[in-house]
Order: sequence, then structure tokens, then C-alpha cells
Amino acid sequence: MQKNAVAIIPARGGSKRIPRKNIKNFFDKPLIAYSIQIALESQLFEKVIVSTDDAEIAKIAQEYGAEVPFLRPQELSDDFSGTEAVVSHALEYLKSHGEEYNFSCTIYATAPLLQAKYLKEGLEKLKYSNAVHTFSATSMPFPIQRTFKIDRHGRCKMFTPEHYMSRSQDLEEAYQDAGQFYWSSLNTSSSEILFGKDSIPIILPRHLVQDIDTLEDWKRAEIMYEVINRSS
Repeated sequence: MQKNAVAIIPARGGSKRIPRKNIKNFFDKPLIAYSIQIALESQLFEKVIVSTDDAEIAKIAQEYGAEVPFLRPQELSDDFSGTEAVVSHALEYLKSHGEEYNFSCTIYATAPLLQAKYLKEGLEKLKYSNAVHTFSATSMPFPIQRTFKIDRHGRCKMFTPEHYMSRSQDLEEAYQDAGQFYWSSLNTSSSEILFGKDSIPIILPRHLVQDIDTLEDWKRAEIMYEVINRSS
């Protein structure tokens, strides 16, 4: 018998730019704890599991209520291992132990601004559509048509110079991946990329979105978290 939904939180131990990022203390608890607790509080999942290669991460994840039914193999734990392969491994492991699900949700371990209402919206829109994926997204803060790169001589070169004189309000709005969660319907498939016609973006306000890849990102996430919680 198929179960409804499983949450999979990938969390390898070998982060480079911020060492031990997934379990580094963010205010009063390890960073990964926020994703685990919101997943559990949402009550959307029969199981919340963490896929990790690291015994310390596994121990902390279990302390906060996640299950760690395996340690991820080393070939899926290097800098080049993609999230899709990691999630597929977890789903295959569960299937081999008699557990199959209708939906899976990949939740990043670095999402302290994650909110349960957006997880719920993602599942609802997936259930009542013919989409294969829903995922967190947000609007770009500035028109991408007016962006530029810097060439090897240190000079500017616009990506779309035809829009140099365009007014911002006349340009089409663009969106980006918010890097928090990714729902998938496991009973359907698609040859489309994630950012394609078989996906529905769940739009988050920009003040709830912050990648955490560098120490500067970390500090910005702390400021955002503090302001949000002070005003709530």
C-alpha cells in the first residue's frame, strides 16, 4: 500500500565554504534543525528522513525528530553529487524496505526561513493539477533584462543591450529558485527540466528567501531571521 508523502533532507558533512554548515549553530540550534522541525510541524509527512554521510549530522538529526535509516554512500557524498541522485537513492532505499509514496518533498537543510504554509501550498497545488513538481521560488529584485556581466578587461557588457533604454516597469518580471523545497509526484514522470512546463512555482516573498553559501550569506540570514521573529 502506498503512503502519502515523505520528506527527504540531504545533508552531507563536507561543506567547504562554511565548514560543518548543516549543523553550525544558527541562534539557538543547529541549522538543519529548522528544516526538520518545520517538516514535522506541517504534519504533511508520514516520515521525515535525513540523507547524510556523516555520523554527527545523523545523531543531531535524530535528536530533532528526523529518521536516519542509512548513511549515504561515499559516491553520493562528494562535491559533484547532485541532489536528484541523492533523493533517488533515498527513495530506492525506502522502496527496497517496502515503503512507497505518492509524493516526496526534498527540503534543503539550509532553510531557516522555511514556513509550513508554503510546504502545504506546494502539496495542494501538486495534488489538484497535472503538474509533476512544485517548488519554492521568488521574484527577482531587479529586471534581468538590464543586467550586465564584466568582461576579462573589467568592462561592462549587457546581456540584452536592446533594453538599455527600457523602463523597468515595462519589462517582464522574472523569478528564481528559492532553494527551500521541491515537491514531486512519484506516480508521474516528465522529460522536462524542473523549471519547465510540468512544474508549478510556489512564490515566496523575497524577505523569506536567502541562500546560505558564504559567511556573508549566513550573516544576512541571521539578520533576516531576527527581524522576522522580532515582528511576529
